[in-house]
Amino acid sequence: MNKFLGNPKLEPTNPKDIQPGFNKIVVNTAHYGNQEMIMEKDVPIKMRDGVTIYVNVFRPDKPGKFPVVMSMDPYNKDGLPPYDIFRQVWPTVGTIVTSLFAPFESPDPGFWVPNDYILIKIATRGSSNSEGDLYPWTKTETQDYYEVIEWAGVQEWSDGNVGLNGVSYLAMTQWRVAALNPPHLKAIIPWEGTSDLYREWYFHGGIPETVFSADFEKLQHTRWPNNNIEAMVSAQKEHPLLDEHWEERQVILSDIQVPMFVCASWSTQGLHNRGTFEGFKQASSKDKWLLVHGRKEWETYYLRESLEQQKEFFDYFLKGIENDWMDTPRVRYEVREKFYKGHIRTANEWPIEGTRYSEYYLNGEEMSLQQVPVQNETKLTYNAEPGQTENNDLRFKFTADEDMELTGNMKLKLWVSTYDTDDMDLFVGIKKFDRHGNEVFLPDFNHLEDGQVASGWLRVSHRELDPVKSTPYQPVLKHKRLLKLNKGEIVPVEIEILPSSILLKSGESLVLVIKGSDIIIDDNPTGSRGYGHTDTVNKGTHSVYAGGKYDSFLLIPVIPKNY
Repeated sequence: MNKFLGNPKLEPTNPKDIQPGFNKIVVNTAHYGNQEMIMEKDVPIKMRDGVTIYVNVFRPDKPGKFPVVMSMDPYNKDGLPPYDIFRQVWPTVGTIVTSLFAPFESPDPGFWVPNDYILIKIATRGSSNSEGDLYPWTKTETQDYYEVIEWAGVQEWSDGNVGLNGVSYLAMTQWRVAALNPPHLKAIIPWEGTSDLYREWYFHGGIPETVFSADFEKLQHTRWPNNNIEAMVSAQKEHPLLDEHWEERQVILSDIQVPMFVCASWSTQGLHNRGTFEGFKQASSKDKWLLVHGRKEWETYYLRESLEQQKEFFDYFLKGIENDWMDTPRVRYEVREKFYKGHIRTANEWPIEGTRYSEYYLNGEEMSLQQVPVQNETKLTYNAEPGQTENNDLRFKFTADEDMELTGNMKLKLWVSTYDTDDMDLFVGIKKFDRHGNEVFLPDFNHLEDGQVASGWLRVSHRELDPVKSTPYQPVLKHKRLLKLNKGEIVPVEIEILPSSILLKSGESLVLVIKGSDIIIDDNPTGSRGYGHTDTVNKGTHSVYAGGKYDSFLLIPVIPKNY
């Protein structure tokens, strides 16, 4: 019988019937029918400090040594896929097809084991039945991962080659342990993962994120009510600047040397988008590839097309199979046109060589964006407090007179002031409109369907730039001290707008939105699917200055047609 056709006469095993220890199971896979394999549940591994971490091991039911694929997170190593639950609370996550043995965001043993890989699922200390306290993304957690990698590399069923794979938290842990370069770690697949907790998750431009962060912590307490779990939300309030609390969780991405297949998304801005691009850019790996899509996170990860690419990469670097993976373009990215419509282009690097960064100046008289500097000075004011319905934003538009591909980071330079308080929270959005004046909605954070092209944020007291990390097209903030405003003081600011890709056809428009609160509000009555910023400093009105000596402009990345 063809091993990839499975055996329909076998009775699939229900994960609820699995006992700790050695189990022979039948997995009803999504792609290969009913497949026999071995599952060792709750394998104990003692860490350097005596704490025991537990893992589940799935392996082929036959003699031999095989490469290992593993992932680590605190969500529940033994849980059935919670997609039925998420479809009730988050009804727009997309189509996700796995076996019943694939924990949330994790590689599916139903795909990897039939392809002669061993799959290991690690429960972080303080989660599932692993001992210890749950302190996410710390050096302690990272060292645990290192030790499990090295343990797996010398087991009797292992051929000594270990690869890492997984989405979100499972990618975030990969950045950290890969920077330690464990000897048995041979390749990684970080699929959409924040790499800078301060800038990309807990503070957007210095503005505290208050919705997703709280939901994440609540989830851990709900799942592990008897465990000691770090109070990250309290720490966020106690550490509003980038101090030792956040630095302890930072990763030196340039220390990563292992081959990597990185997947980023235009549509997880506010969480994974920026950090995944930074991971790819900054890693020292000579063998690294970037795939970028503009669709939904989990749906894309589990697509058969995605799985086959992951397998081809691991086949080359873990099994040594000559399969022409090295001919894969180093960068492949989707140029979005509209919701789930786009085309794939390739490049040799990121950012894309030859990108033409063009300044579009804010014209406050016509509320437009124009390529030549504006002569007349204007002062524009909007109501900045959340909940305002009248004059609550500023919008500037330009209409393309030829087809344009915009791919990369945008930047917004503004001159701003306020009379009502000593600080300002600025929310920036980039939107696309079709030739008929209708907004073109796109997938956005955590699977929203009414999303925009790109987002940016700034708390003006955090406006001090890091001159070492900043580039002309990507301002990076220090977040080390507060520069409060005097009443009516006009200051220049530079706002990082996160990486995106959009095709503007002739007659289509790009619109810049400046607001004092979140531009996209998630009104899902059953729970949040996105981020939020409910703790703003805004009071009264904000003023934006343009023209003359106030060179406010939007910098956009134009990809030449002959690229």
